[in-house]
Amino acid sequence: MVEKVAWWLVLIGALNWLLVGLIDVNVVGVIFGGDSTLWSRVVYVIVGLAGVYLLPQAFGIKMVGKKS
Repeated sequence: MVEKVAWWLVLIGALNWLLVGLIDVNVVGVIFGGDSTLWSRVVYVIVGLAGVYLLPQAFGIKMVGKKS
């Protein structure tokens, strides 16, 4: 369950960065009132933590105690 949520958060973050790169629109910033508002920063931190959580999986590292 946590892994699915983390993947969705990373996907949302990737799409946001795609839009920033292509058309200079930061969807998180638009939704939460700017790039540096508290809520935008909270979203950025949560998305970043999801990415860090999934980082071992990107390198094929099996987590101890994880049930398949």
